[in-house]
This record gives sequence, structure tokens and C-alpha cells, in this order.
Amino acid sequence: MAQPLLEIQDVSVSFDGFFALKDLSITLMPGELRSIIGPNGAGKTTFLDVITGKVRPSKGGVQFKGSSLIGFSEQKIARLGIGRKFQTPRVYDNLDVLRNLELAAAPAKNAFSLMSNKVPTDVRDRVHTIMSYVGLAPYARSLAGSLSHGQKQWLAIASLVAQSPELILLDEPVAGLTDEETNRTAELIKDLAGDHTVVVIEHDMEFIRDLNAPVTVLHQGSVLTEGRLEDVKNDPKVIEVYLGQSQS
Repeated sequence: MAQPLLEIQDVSVSFDGFFALKDLSITLMPGELRSIIGPNGAGKTTFLDVITGKVRPSKGGVQFKGSSLIGFSEQKIARLGIGRKFQTPRVYDNLDVLRNLELAAAPAKNAFSLMSNKVPTDVRDRVHTIMSYVGLAPYARSLAGSLSHGQKQWLAIASLVAQSPELILLDEPVAGLTDEETNRTAELIKDLAGDHTVVVIEHDMEFIRDLNAPVTVLHQGSVLTEGRLEDVKNDPKVIEVYLGQSQS
């Protein structure tokens, strides 16, 4: 039987007496795609902060491939194979798309290697494959700052993939996207699952439906319920706290 890739065990996070997370437990398996939803203040971003080492839990454990992440720096956790895309896509606007991906894929992250234009052949080939995969090959020599918001989201996701993480954390990947870009992003994310474990936090329910993945609903820092989206939407607890007494 496959072992969990990530285990969040009874995690609580307190900020001056306010519990952003309270006894939160979530397990992710290798290759899984999971959607995380919940109203504002439910603890979704703090959940990601705990995984990536930005916030240390007040109690509980976080294990990645059977080893604790508690006390590790954000940089060390990233090197272990956990990548995160924030709500606002972080790209180098003054560099072209190709260079953004080359920097992300570079095996060494020291200043000399980042300034050098010399890229190993295997890295270059991988970058071109990823660039084509997300539909950015025609924009290889375009400055990232000139891309549309949707294309920047894809570049940010592609930059994560270039780092070969086992766990990809995506925070609101379709915020501000057109319907066409949203549909394209859903297909990209579904394609990533299997080779990677992918966690998506999003408010767009049509997008969550398109992902067709198990859903975890957070409320007041705890898991309210889990299941398929249609089942979750019909849960009286979710209707009360998340959908405001309406299933529309």
C-alpha cells in the first residue's frame, strides 16, 4: 500500500489567542489532486504557510514522506520537493519567458549560476518541453512583464514544475482569469496530477467542478467535511457556513 506523501496531524496555529488552524488533520497521497475550499478566514492560506515553513504550528505535526518538517526553513522545505504558487504570480518581469524557466530549473541556485547564460543541455530541453506544455513556446523571447495575467499564472505554474517538486501548492490559480484561461488552467492542473501531488485553493466553484477532484472544506481552521463537490454542496453544514443558506 502506498504511503502518504504529506500528513498534517492535529495542527493548531494561534496568533495572540486567535486560532487560524485548530486540530487540523489532512492526508495527501502521491499523485493526488485535492481542492481546498472555504469562506474567508477559514485557514486556507495558513494551511499552506504551515506546510511551507512560513508559519510554525502551535501544536501538531507535519510530515513529508515520513519525516517531520517542523522547524525547517522555507528554503529547505522547497529543496525537499514542495513548491508553492502564491495568489499573485511571482515572475521576473524584466526577463523573458525562457530565462524565467531556465532560472527555475537551474540545479544550482548560487549567484554565479543564476547570472550565467550557460544552461546544461538536459535543463534546456526540459525547459522547452515545459514551455510548450503550458502554451508559452510562442512567447519564449517575450518579457514576462508583457504577458497577460493568465499567461503569468501559467508561467508561475510552469516555473514550479521546472523545479520538479513532488508536491505543488496552488493558491487561487485562476483569480482574474478569463473563462477560456480558466478552462485551460483546469486542464493543465489535471495533467500535472499523477506525476505530482497537487493542492488547489480556489473560490471559483465552476473551476473546482472542472477539476473533478476530492474537495476538503475548511471552516474556522478545521476540516468541516470532505468528499466530491456535489456531495459537499449538499451537506447542510456547508450550506450553512459556506453557501449562506443557498445552493445556488
